[in-house]
Amino acid sequence: MSNQDSKKNSRSLPYSVWPAQAVARLEQQGADALGITLYELMLRAGQAAYEHLTAHWPEASHWLILCGHGNNGGDGYVLARLGQAAGKTVTLLACESKKALPEEAQRARDAWLDAGGEIHAADAVWPEQIDVIVDALLGTGSHRAPEEPYATLIQQANAHAAPKLAIDMPSGLSARNGTAPGEVINASHTLSVVALKPGQITGKARDYIGELYYADLGLAAFLAGEGAPIARYDASALTRWLKPRKPTSHKGSHGRLLVVGGDAGTAGAVRMTAEAALRSGSGLVRVLTHKDNIIPILTARPEIMVDELTDERLTEALEWADVIAIGPGLGQRDWGKRALKRVASSEKPMLWDADALNLLAISAEKRQNRIITPHPGEAARLLNTETSEIESDRLHAAQTLAQRYGGVVVLKGAGTLIASEQGEMAFADVGNAGMASGGMGDLLSGIIASLVGQKLTLFDAACAGCVAHGAAADAVAAERGTRGMLATDLLDLLWQFVNPEMNKEA
Repeated sequence: MSNQDSKKNSRSLPYSVWPAQAVARLEQQGADALGITLYELMLRAGQAAYEHLTAHWPEASHWLILCGHGNNGGDGYVLARLGQAAGKTVTLLACESKKALPEEAQRARDAWLDAGGEIHAADAVWPEQIDVIVDALLGTGSHRAPEEPYATLIQQANAHAAPKLAIDMPSGLSARNGTAPGEVINASHTLSVVALKPGQITGKARDYIGELYYADLGLAAFLAGEGAPIARYDASALTRWLKPRKPTSHKGSHGRLLVVGGDAGTAGAVRMTAEAALRSGSGLVRVLTHKDNIIPILTARPEIMVDELTDERLTEALEWADVIAIGPGLGQRDWGKRALKRVASSEKPMLWDADALNLLAISAEKRQNRIITPHPGEAARLLNTETSEIESDRLHAAQTLAQRYGGVVVLKGAGTLIASEQGEMAFADVGNAGMASGGMGDLLSGIIASLVGQKLTLFDAACAGCVAHGAAADAVAAERGTRGMLATDLLDLLWQFVNPEMNKEA
């Protein structure tokens, strides 16, 4: 798929995400609202999969459909019947069980057999020619490592060269949180039905989802009235936060940001934070840092005001600032600890990152005027657990951090999560693997702090900042690829996203 097509597809996805455990309720209530049965909803899911297959792989004449013993398998039976009626050669393998199929799936299975379809055992020999493989094995119901025969079927599918369509979820990937405890289908496309689920966006999702598509099955109006608990934002959402400036605005209108950090040898961290803030629209940016960093920062970016971090200057700068960012390059010596303690006494809005978070983990305290931006390792220290525990349930980790530390939490990573103590939650559905390099977090801190200074709420600034940051990285990747991306590469393209009225593609 071209980059342009990918952008169009992203725009067609809803801006709402539902917990996986809520989807069954939504399906029942939505069907009731439409006056249809759950079986009719299953027929619509199968029809949506059929339309997707024929639109994206129209030349595929032989379909291999893998059906599980649940409603996801029922979708596969419906698809098989439609494909066979359209003249496709369909081979269907089913995982049987002593348990009865759900009523709707049983009806779909019977309809497939009544139409002359065959059901092959899960261990049947695969045909020599397969043009496309459909994964209708486990869907949203799987949260453990797949057992046999599912695991073997997943391995066989992944080893085959044919493209793979996963209906709702790649089997083996948890819809709740994107964990992958065992074998997972490596999908080319995933067609989410009824609602988007967290496991399609965060955790290991990007390793397995492929291109994500969506079919509402006629429930869009019903879902809009329900109020999803999680938002999904991409670059097209930036216009909701970032409006064109008034012609009479001046530098004092757009925030005075104080950046504190940069112990000896870490001038780059605070310089990137400060420059990212300027590039995001801050009116004035002042850096207090180690004296050895002053000349390098001024030489690299003369628009930044730089001075030595001393108790006296910090007291004066805290009075001057509208918003404070502390942590990049701060270190954990007494020099940094004193500065953090002094900043913590301020009631002004602030952002803590990097070593400020490591010091916070040692001496925890809760406050409402702060954004914290941990990566999974820092989040583990803040919650006194292991990084693997954070990654095993990123939603829970973000919610726990917000409750424990207050304010707003940005849990960085693939499918960055933004959460507030009040229960707001959003995914920044942007970014790519090229961002796994030093300095990216320093840039993000500057962007978010800048937007706080431009009078966005803490939560909105975190959302908009994460989206602008990731979208700029996506623009770099579209031009140069992901390998070798530097944090400062984003600065040349960031303007497109903090001025969304100028960016026709956003």
